[in-house]
Amino acid sequence: MHEISLCEGILQIVEDAAKRDAFSAVRRVRLEIGRFSGVEVGALRFGFDVVMKGSLAEGAALEIIEVPGEAYCFDCGESVVIGERFDPCPRCGGARLSPTGGTEMRIRDLEVI
Repeated sequence: MHEISLCEGILQIVEDAAKRDAFSAVRRVRLEIGRFSGVEVGALRFGFDVVMKGSLAEGAALEIIEVPGEAYCFDCGESVVIGERFDPCPRCGGARLSPTGGTEMRIRDLEVI
């Protein structure tokens, strides 16, 4: 389950930010997770609680912001939002799409004290 590794990375970022910005606790972590990122949100939520236990982010709320999948269609030359990686272009029905968004996962912000 790679979500545990992702949570360990989140904790490292939080700890580095705490050293840099001198805060002592985290109340909320907001993540942006792309539709095509391959992250299982349920497993990430479970892993988050486990990994944050005993840290300055223990008990912090985890808020997930879903980022839609986006692609460039080579057939019509438009950037479009798609629901699944291999969906056809919703504008022209073309199949020659290249993902341009929705693959990312990043910390949007932290609520700290």
